Amino acid sequence: MWETLTTAWGSLLEPLGDPVTLAIPAFLVFLGLEWFAARKLEAADVRDGRAFPPTAGYEFRDARASISMGLVSIATTAFWKFLALIGYSAIWVYLAPWHVPANAWYTWVILLVGIDLLYYTYHRMAHRIRLIWATHQAHHSSEYFNFSTALRQKWNNSGEILMWIPLPLIGIPPWMIFVGFSVNLVYQFFVHTERVGKLPRLLEFVFNTPSHHRVHHGCDPEYLDRNYGGILIVWDRMFGTFQAEKQRPTYGLTKPVGTYDIWRLQTHEYAAIARDVRAAASWRDRLGYTFGPPGWAPSGAVEPQPKTDRSVAPESTGP
Repeated sequence: MWETLTTAWGSLLEPLGDPVTLAIPAFLVFLGLEWFAARKLEAADVRDGRAFPPTAGYEFRDARASISMGLVSIATTAFWKFLALIGYSAIWVYLAPWHVPANAWYTWVILLVGIDLLYYTYHRMAHRIRLIWATHQAHHSSEYFNFSTALRQKWNNSGEILMWIPLPLIGIPPWMIFVGFSVNLVYQFFVHTERVGKLPRLLEFVFNTPSHHRVHHGCDPEYLDRNYGGILIVWDRMFGTFQAEKQRPTYGLTKPVGTYDIWRLQTHEYAAIARDVRAAASWRDRLGYTFGPPGWAPSGAVEPQPKTDRSVAPESTGP
């Protein structure tokens, strides 16, 4: 097992083996181009007498917070990946009934499709279970939607690590799992933009596109908790969570945090859960505040105890 662990860890640390590392220069170039275009070309978006952030607009403090959270996430993600590597290696060596050939084309197909399905599952859970939402809500906290928003990443990846366990269990080498998830993340960077309209119909039907992901970041009632897919949007079409873009979304949380402090952006929902749990009258209510949907409140309550950042939107049963 030690040989497996050191080999996998070496692959994880090798800069040229990480697609995210390779893509960083491209991230910076596209971010700079979009920022420049937004400054030169766009005016404020005014709807019903209310001003909204301009299309593909940037606000310096908002972008700085997003980039800062992305930089911190590099370190926190490395920590969580280290823990995952130890666990995945043990599962791969001792529990997997077979080992699929590394780098075979069909192994990559199984890996990328498997990661995307597991990502959809985890992402949907993150919007429907408040404790997991607390880890994810920071990514939705910006009222802007641009390439810097893609870098506004969470610092707690523990849920994703648990979600990937089926992959080493079916015999996929641990190092390939990390590479596959990095490919998924690189793809998702490029769907965080308003500069791209709708793509050809076939691409819009199969893949997650900027149009689909703009819906996901919208806090409008018809857009809440829709379009969870990473690379593929077919999961949303199959499982009844798809919503087409009808008008420009209003981005951000339903109850904005109102800060650019990256620590508060990452932790305020944990604090809100703690407050609600302390004030709860029963264990049922405590569990509801922790594991129920964001915005959950005891039945019959005159006023929900707020301190949440997402209203409860019933999940649809069809596309």
